[in-house]
Amino acid sequence: MPVTSVLIAGVGGQGVVLVSELLALAAMAAGEDVKQGEFHGVAPRGGAVFSHVRFGDQVHSPMAPLATVDYLLALEKLEALRYAHYLKPGGSVIINEHTVEPVRIADQRPYPDDAVDFLSGKGFDVVAVAATELAIELGNHRAANVVLLGALAEKLEIPSEIWEQTIDQRIPERFLSLNQAAFVAGREALRSPAGTA
Repeated sequence: MPVTSVLIAGVGGQGVVLVSELLALAAMAAGEDVKQGEFHGVAPRGGAVFSHVRFGDQVHSPMAPLATVDYLLALEKLEALRYAHYLKPGGSVIINEHTVEPVRIADQRPYPDDAVDFLSGKGFDVVAVAATELAIELGNHRAANVVLLGALAEKLEIPSEIWEQTIDQRIPERFLSLNQAAFVAGREALRSPAGTA
């Protein structure tokens, strides 16, 4: 299998690291060679966090070069714009329809609400998922990351039973049912024609 490159981007506290770990573990369980690399920056202060997960027959580097990423999983709209230059031409973006206003000191530019249209106009395959809303309906907004992972899983060739086993083994018991439901909600959102931008 050729190398598949996924870039997961968000801000501190959104669960970028957990989603990256779940993806890496699932790909390993599927028999792939996996490399993962993370950048936390000023995550404790709500700063940008991103992670590369790459898997295939043989992966030499955890970090994907610019313009080579197959899938960008954006836990927030602004982060989709911030990391779009990593996508290969025609690459896929799964974006949370959620806004996290950045902390502003001197910069008073408006928040870019047209992220989905902008990225679609650049030729990327863009799917917008109301992940935060779905997570709130399930009982906890913090599960939005796993909703998005479920959406990504619909595009990957990792068997469902491996995803289920990975979530069961990695998520603590007290959060397990929430995350199982969040993962299923994300898969279903991607199957729905209304979920496609």
